[in-house]
Amino acid sequence: MDTATSLWSFALVVGLLTLTPGLDTALILRTAGLGHRRRAWGVVLGIQTGTFVWGALTSLGVTALLTASQFAYTCLRWAGAAYLVWLGVRMLAATWRRGAGEQDGAEGAAAGSSDTLTGGFRQGALTNLLNPKVGVFYVAVLPQFIPQGAPHFTAGVLLTCVHILLGLAWSAVLVAFARGLRGVLRTPRARRVLDRITGSVIAAFGVRLAADGG
Repeated sequence: MDTATSLWSFALVVGLLTLTPGLDTALILRTAGLGHRRRAWGVVLGIQTGTFVWGALTSLGVTALLTASQFAYTCLRWAGAAYLVWLGVRMLAATWRRGAGEQDGAEGAAAGSSDTLTGGFRQGALTNLLNPKVGVFYVAVLPQFIPQGAPHFTAGVLLTCVHILLGLAWSAVLVAFARGLRGVLRTPRARRVLDRITGSVIAAFGVRLAADGG
């Protein structure tokens, strides 16, 4: 497989993965939908930073430990599950505590912070880096697309950058779409419904991760 074929083939695989709705999609839509533009882009950049770290570690062979060591995988899996459940439950609890007139004031509690780039970055990075399935995916998929004879680390990072570029492009679409819905989400009730849906999705991802022993 030559370099061009490798890049296009990998782009097709990760492109389909990027378009599949999941935890990242829920976080980006929810944050941008509430009008937190800086925080939404912080989430995006945090997620893509996590992707780069996983790709770089896989290219170095480090993440192979996740498949070789059940203990390492289990520790990371439980840490990720605990974080996601905590994040989801916190978001849900805030919606029940606040009254209809308290939405704007309590919104920061549900989001975890105000509309800041760093707050979103931290949330996105932790969500990605504490998910061992991302590492397992890279261990299983990335080496297959590295051309024979190519520098392993350089080629792996290049492929990872393709994934990141696709992720940034799709995230821009999600942010624009969510910001277009801000008019619908102006009422406190609509925002509470959005937080309850997103919080439930995030907590469910955490429970699913905890229940997955593989």
